[in-house]
Amino acid sequence: MQLVIRRYRPSDKDAVLSLFSAGTLEHIQPCFNNAIYSPLYIGITLALCVAGYLLGSVLGAVVLPGAWLGLIYCCCHEIYSRYVRNTLRTDMQDIPGNYLSRPDDCYWVAEAEVEGIAQIVGMVAVVGKQSGDERYGELFRMIIAPTCRRMGLGVRLVQTVIDFCKERGFSAVMLETNCNQQAAVALYKKLGFSLVLKHTKSSSPSWMIMLARATLLRMKKQL
Repeated sequence: MQLVIRRYRPSDKDAVLSLFSAGTLEHIQPCFNNAIYSPLYIGITLALCVAGYLLGSVLGAVVLPGAWLGLIYCCCHEIYSRYVRNTLRTDMQDIPGNYLSRPDDCYWVAEAEVEGIAQIVGMVAVVGKQSGDERYGELFRMIIAPTCRRMGLGVRLVQTVIDFCKERGFSAVMLETNCNQQAAVALYKKLGFSLVLKHTKSSSPSWMIMLARATLLRMKKQL
């Protein structure tokens, strides 16, 4: 499969928004799995089973832990769904205006020919920022279609951002990802990014982030 990485065009919008939504929402299940299989949550689930049984019946032993797990899933679902909703009505509503109107910003798509038809199978963006005397690029919107994973596309997309940042004279590349996106974290580390901060600041309520155990990781690569 031949892959071409190029700048975003307005005609790409529908395909890009669809891929972004699907690629983001697929993290709901891994987030849920990561939370419920943690030792703490396994203990809570078992304790609720026992409490439900002691309080009434076998039904109680099913309902209490079921309600607990349902709450955790709802939190995971809302975190990612809210993120998609907010993003689609803000910066991704006008990609040319938000990512292609300044020389320090850019938005790329990866295009592949599938059964004779050109399809968008990946994307990544960068925004130039300044903090004090430091000018750096912030990597955003890194998404790869499931059919094109484990083919080196992730490395190519991130390297495209790194090369762009070097050309613009930036001193570093920054990004944020979720602790549940283990493949992405491994990729960034492989390419020289290191963890600089863990936090839970998000558009979702803090209690929801806490229950979903959805810690955000801020990573940096010095250029």
